[in-house]
Amino acid sequence: MSSIPLILISDDDPVVHEALSIYLNEENYQYFSVYDGEAALTAFKEKQPDLIILDLMMPKMSGMDVCKEIRKSSNVPIIMLTAKGEEIDRILGLELGADDYIVKPFSPREVVARIKAVLRRANDAEAGKSSSILRFDGLEINIDNYEVLVDGIPVAFTPKEVEILHLLASNPGQVMDREQILSKVWGYDYFGDTRTVDTHIKRIRQKIDSDNHKYALLTVYGVGYKFEPGQ
Repeated sequence: MSSIPLILISDDDPVVHEALSIYLNEENYQYFSVYDGEAALTAFKEKQPDLIILDLMMPKMSGMDVCKEIRKSSNVPIIMLTAKGEEIDRILGLELGADDYIVKPFSPREVVARIKAVLRRANDAEAGKSSSILRFDGLEINIDNYEVLVDGIPVAFTPKEVEILHLLASNPGQVMDREQILSKVWGYDYFGDTRTVDTHIKRIRQKIDSDNHKYALLTVYGVGYKFEPGQ
């Protein structure tokens, strides 16, 4: 990441761009604007921004589809902008790999605060990376490359799924509640619906569970989740 982060703003409303530009200029961020989903995807590929602000509903290609495409090749931080009341879409956006979401109408100062928090988390994650790989019976988790192998075969995981699995597997036997997982993985105090953790856990289990393995991702009812490596 460059010393001065480059931010891509993708929203079809010029007022959003104008409002954000005032506060981004105050913080000396570099930024550029696009107004539809296809342009956002092209700009991402050409300019490789350090963070993307992505509106959910845009012409030509939805923010959800843009996020999904970007996550096939990159873990760049993404903040989704959503209209009030689009709870299901917000949850789905996070499941596809968005790092945060903000509900419209919003305060530009709030957006800048979220940008700082997400970039700080991304920087901390980069600085704290270890070359070590977690290995269990038939399971290998490489957080550096966001890669998970089950019985030696790469399995497709979203970045957040890898981070949740790595978090729990790094603390075997320790129970973590949903709020802890959201705080550690999303990197901020989350005030939304904690059900997104349950959905992520369900998908992780579908990808790693097997009767042939001793490890298990367990639910501790009324508390949270834990990873048991087995013997």
